[in-house]
Amino acid sequence: MHDVVEAGSFERRRITYSCADGDRIPAFLLVPRERNGPGPAVLIHHQHNGQRHLGKSEVCGLAGDPLQAFGVALAERGLVVLAPDSICFEDRRAGQTGVEPHPDDWKQHYDEMTYRLLRGDTLMRKVLDDAAAGISLLAALDLVDPARIGILGHSYGGNTVLFQAALDERVAFACSSGAACSYRHKLTHATAIEMAEVLPDAIGRFDIDDLLRLAAPRPMLVLSAPDDQYSADAAELVRLARPAYDEASAPDALEHAEYSGGHAVTPERFDRVVRWIDAVAGREPR
Repeated sequence: MHDVVEAGSFERRRITYSCADGDRIPAFLLVPRERNGPGPAVLIHHQHNGQRHLGKSEVCGLAGDPLQAFGVALAERGLVVLAPDSICFEDRRAGQTGVEPHPDDWKQHYDEMTYRLLRGDTLMRKVLDDAAAGISLLAALDLVDPARIGILGHSYGGNTVLFQAALDERVAFACSSGAACSYRHKLTHATAIEMAEVLPDAIGRFDIDDLLRLAAPRPMLVLSAPDDQYSADAAELVRLARPAYDEASAPDALEHAEYSGGHAVTPERFDRVVRWIDAVAGREPR
C-alpha cells in the first residue's frame, strides 16, 4: 500500500499487487470506514473510450467522466471496491504514468495484442489473468466475504466482465454495460472489435451468448441501447442464454435493461447499475 486518502465515508488506498506472470498491477482499493465484519466487494473494470491515459482514476471519480465513477457510489454504499488499471492504461503504460495522454498510448496497446498473437498468446488471456488476480486479492481481505465478490464494467470493461463471469466461478454476480454484442453481428455490420476480443479461430467455436450461458445461475445484469453498436444485439443474446438460467432454476437471475440512446452511460443507467449491485450483493446492515 502506497498511500491512504480519507474520502468521506470510505478510504481510498493506492496499492499494487502481483498477477500470475509477475506483473505489478496499480489499483485503488476503496474501503468503507464503517464496515463491520466480512461483506460484499466488487472488482470494477474500467472503460476504454480511446483514452488509455484513464483507468482506475476514472472509476474512482478523480478524472474523466463522472458517470464512470461507479467505485465512489458503491463504496459509499458499503461495498469494498477494487479498481485496477488494465494493461496499457493509466499507470500501466510503458514509460508513462498519471492521467495525461501520450502519443504512443494507442501503439502500446496495439503492440500488446499483435506481439502476443505472434507468440501464440492472446491479449484476452492476459486481461483475464489480471482480472483473476483481482478476485484473489479481494477474497484474501478480512473485510470481504469471498462468496459475495462481483464484477462490473462498461464497454471495454464490460467485455472483460462477460468473459470473466463465464470462466471464473468465484464471481458471485456480474454487470456488463454497453458490451454485449456478438461476433456474428459485428462482422455483419462492420463494427470495430476491441483488441482483447481478437481471438484466433473464434468464429464458429463460440459467441457471446455462450459466455452468458456459462455465467448461469449467478446474477447477471446486461445493459444496452438500440443506438449503441457495441450492444446492438444484446436482447437476442439474452434470449439465447435464458434457457441455461431456466435449467439452473434461476430464471430471474439474468436481467436485461435496454435504455434509449447510444453507447455512453447516462444518469439513469448509472443509477440502475448502482442500485442493482447494492441489492444483489446482499449487503449486511451497518
